[in-house]
Amino acid sequence: MKKIIKSDQEWKTQLSEKAYNILRKNGTERAFTSDNFPKLSGVYSCVGCGAELFNSNAKFDSGSGWPSFFQPIEANVVEESIDKSLMMTRTEAHCVRCEGHLGHIFPDGPAPTGLRYCINGGALSFKEVKEN
Repeated sequence: MKKIIKSDQEWKTQLSEKAYNILRKNGTERAFTSDNFPKLSGVYSCVGCGAELFNSNAKFDSGSGWPSFFQPIEANVVEESIDKSLMMTRTEAHCVRCEGHLGHIFPDGPAPTGLRYCINGGALSFKEVKEN
């Protein structure tokens, strides 16, 4: 996947204040304030670059207050890094295409992966896919 490289000013112009804070400044929206994503079949994409990240069939209600998924749509669309902020060590999730911060990955998700991709709703857009 080809990387998207933009200046900070270009990102500020393109993104909403909320999306800019999350994607470019590693921000986190407060729990239970995320956009209300519908329980419909579809695809969740990076709001910064449009890369498809998660399928609705991998979404689950974790009770955490953020959209949660047990796996990305493909193995190579979300990259990981170590986040040592807030006096703890966590695994941070980034969009591979634009390197935008998405959220964090925790080892307390459901089968089949046992992972919880805890993603900021402000980093995602949703496109419904009609089932045949």
